[in-house]
Amino acid sequence: MDDVADPFGVMVSTLADGGVVVLSGAGLSTESGIPDYRGPSGQARPATPMTYQAFTGSAAARQRYWARSHLGWRHIAGALPNAGHRAVAALERQGLVTAVITQNVDGLHQAAGAAAVTELHGSLHQVTCLGCGQLTSRISLDERLRAANPSWQPSGVMVPPGLEETRPQEGAPAMNPDGDVALETTDGFVVVDCLACGGVLKPDVVFFGESVPRPRVDECFSRVSAASSLIVLGSSLTVFSGLRYVRHADKLGIPVVIVNQGPTRGDPLASVRLDAPLGDVLTAAVTALG
Repeated sequence: MDDVADPFGVMVSTLADGGVVVLSGAGLSTESGIPDYRGPSGQARPATPMTYQAFTGSAAARQRYWARSHLGWRHIAGALPNAGHRAVAALERQGLVTAVITQNVDGLHQAAGAAAVTELHGSLHQVTCLGCGQLTSRISLDERLRAANPSWQPSGVMVPPGLEETRPQEGAPAMNPDGDVALETTDGFVVVDCLACGGVLKPDVVFFGESVPRPRVDECFSRVSAASSLIVLGSSLTVFSGLRYVRHADKLGIPVVIVNQGPTRGDPLASVRLDAPLGDVLTAAVTALG
């Protein structure tokens, strides 16, 4: 990446040309109170995500996940789009952004009004059955879990270092980056199964150790191939699922612009890089474009 005298101006010019595909990551949602795995410094936060292997291999792991996620869901469900999400939606309405590929599972792009969104890692707003494949709403599951656990109270609430700022209110547990909260014990929490077949329920998201469905991967490759430029918003590109699209754009000679607080693995491939708060930068870009 070469030094650019006016990176913001180049970004605005890139947006003005249209045909932009946005690749967004967790950094775009931090202003909505949802933490990322790294934070502005680029250093990993001390949170251990659930893996697909652990979830499918242990009833105790599933109890732990659903108890913690049941509490975290209240915060996710109440999160609102921030200025960055609203700016991306505005750029789409202006016909400048043609598609959004998001690594986030919070649904905030859609809540802000964006339409052409591909959720690379799925959505916390849906639940899938590992037995029959039926999709149901997380709201429905939340109602069932409340009914199954009318008197359950969390115990041993922990606040992992680096996540103190993610408490929804004073005294509440801190949010983990994958939408759950940290509890020392989840004893007594009752997990419910699929109403259709009795199978294991899992959030419709890609866990660590699980692969993104191939049709979704290919759809995103097609969107990037047709783009005039790729703009990365709030992703450290640490995981390959997002980095591959930056590499694909570079291979095709498609300009890459990265806006992120902290370094990313894609920086050497970027023609322009801005290290700044996304809400401010994107709002200013929308204003500059009239």
